[in-house]
Amino acid sequence: MFLRLVADSFGRRPRHKLLTGAALALGMGVATAALSVALEVGDRLAKEFRSLGANLVVTPKADSLPLEIGGVDYRPVNAGAYLPEADLAKLKTIFWHNNIVAFAPVLETRVDVVAPDDQRKVPARVSSVPLIGTWAKKPVYLSDGTTFVTGIDKTNPWFHVDGEWFSPEAGTARRVNVSTPEGQGHTYVPRPEECVIGARLAKQIGARPGDSISLSLPDREQMQAYFGVQSVACKVTGVLSTGGPEEDALLVPIHTVQWLTRQQGEYRKLYVSALTKPEDAFAKRDPKTFTPVEYDRWFCTPYISSIAFQIQQELPGTDVRVIRRVAEGEGQILTRVQTLLWLVTFAAMLAAALAVGASSAASVIERQVEIGLMKALGAGSGTVGFLLAAEQLLLAFVGGGVGYALGIVLARLLGEKIFGAAPEPTLLVFFVVIGLAALVTLLGSAIPLRRASRIEPAPILRGE
Repeated sequence: MFLRLVADSFGRRPRHKLLTGAALALGMGVATAALSVALEVGDRLAKEFRSLGANLVVTPKADSLPLEIGGVDYRPVNAGAYLPEADLAKLKTIFWHNNIVAFAPVLETRVDVVAPDDQRKVPARVSSVPLIGTWAKKPVYLSDGTTFVTGIDKTNPWFHVDGEWFSPEAGTARRVNVSTPEGQGHTYVPRPEECVIGARLAKQIGARPGDSISLSLPDREQMQAYFGVQSVACKVTGVLSTGGPEEDALLVPIHTVQWLTRQQGEYRKLYVSALTKPEDAFAKRDPKTFTPVEYDRWFCTPYISSIAFQIQQELPGTDVRVIRRVAEGEGQILTRVQTLLWLVTFAAMLAAALAVGASSAASVIERQVEIGLMKALGAGSGTVGFLLAAEQLLLAFVGGGVGYALGIVLARLLGEKIFGAAPEPTLLVFFVVIGLAALVTLLGSAIPLRRASRIEPAPILRGE
């Protein structure tokens, strides 16, 4: 009987029901769109922010005395301790290994550059050119049998190369099978050296992709004594444009600089690009002050500080520092965008609650005689209120479902226009929206329902 009364009442006064349902659908549609985007905006913006460059830098702990002015690290690049290149695969074994997007070791020295003959057959020499050894499109073989491709092209995707990056195998020796009088054998043939040249340096010496330039240490006699050669030929594969000091440098595979500096298998600095969650007041606390429960919460959250801590655990003897200008900028933007979306959600819910309240109040006024008659026949205030609330909840479920469908369409439009990818519909958002629709309906109808429960049947039936 109760369900029959609810269904019968729901079918009457279709105009009021349509207006209330439309208000709920619009409000829940906006809430659905904002929630869908808000749940994914963090990950999507974090991925976009990776184009700003690495947000962590790893250096030897013995070399950790800070010497920064205006955010620029002035510690010497060729003095102090070094770190083993062979340990870098361990970065993909930390708890948040999936959040490590890219990493690239760096080892630097200075060389003299001799350009090829130009059209006038006059070679150009530039002294003390920064030579940056690093990775580019480097495959790293992980312990689980998979391969992870990384390098400076991943940590700094805004680096623009006119041409191609050098091959990660350039300059290494390759095994070649040969036939000898004694039978089949093999020998090792060095691959040609390759390099990427900075745009300003390329303009200065007139080098272009495909040219061959010569590199030598400033002390050529020492180079002759150590390596038996006074210079190394290097093929230019691309011209690098960054708008920074890299345009005055040469970039080569790291093993080339390791050979020149006699630091085989070592690097001086490591740049890491990681997806992180913006740091809040909790994350900025000293981990030493955490209780065991707080420590687990911090460790299991992708704060940049917790990822830095995990890297330091996997790479002993390192000092992991956050590049604050990048990390804090990301956090501020993410926080503001998410705050804006939550405010939009709250505004949509408030507007829906007001519309439901107005419609519910009008419905109670129109149904005073009906409510008085129900009470005269023995219905209590609780029964009347429960009946009216059930009608409103049924309307909330219908309006919430329609609003969810509208919100998904709106979320796809917003996602494609703003973030370049539409968020995927999820059951979590659906159930949240239905719950919000019920909550908004009950809150908006609270005052009219309270008024309905206080209606006295005698005055109403007498027409007073």
